[in-house]
Amino acid sequence: MQVSITVNGNQRTDEVEPRLLLAHYLREVRGLRATNIGCDTTSCGACTVIVDGLSVKSCTVLAAQADGAEVTTLEGLAAADGELHPVQSAFREEHGLQCGFCTPGMVMAAIGLLADNPDPTDREVREGLEGNLCRCTGYHNIVRAVRTAAKAGAAAGRVPQGRVEA
Repeated sequence: MQVSITVNGNQRTDEVEPRLLLAHYLREVRGLRATNIGCDTTSCGACTVIVDGLSVKSCTVLAAQADGAEVTTLEGLAAADGELHPVQSAFREEHGLQCGFCTPGMVMAAIGLLADNPDPTDREVREGLEGNLCRCTGYHNIVRAVRTAAKAGAAAGRVPQGRVEA
C-alpha cells in the first residue's frame, strides 16, 4: 500500500506493507535513527514522536495510520541553522541524559507535555513522562531539564503542539 507522510517537513510517498509500524517506517524507510525501538509495547517510550501535534509512541501506530500526517522526529527539531530546540538545549544544559537511548523519546514526550502544561511542577513532569523509561538515571536531571525548557518558553517552540497520547 502507498502512504504519503510528511516527516520533518519533507513530504514523500512510499510503498509499505500494511502491517509496518510507524517506528520501523521512520527508521528503515526514511532512515531516521533517533526514533529508538525499545519494547514494541508502548512500555518504554523510546519511540515517541509528534504526529499532527500529538506526542505518540510510534511502536504501536501503523505507518498506514499516519498516511497524510505530519510527523516530527528528534532530527526535525533543530532549526535550519543548527540552533537546538529549547527542550534539546535544556536536556544538554541539565545533563538530562546518560546513555542517550531514551533521550529522543523523552525530548519528544516533553514537547507534548509542555504543549499541554507550559509550566509544570516537578510532580507534573514526573507524571507526564511516566510512560517514558530511562534505565540509567534517577530522572532528577530529566525533570530539571523539562522545567528549564518550560522557563525558556519551550511550549512556543518550532513544532506543532498538542496533547500527549499513549
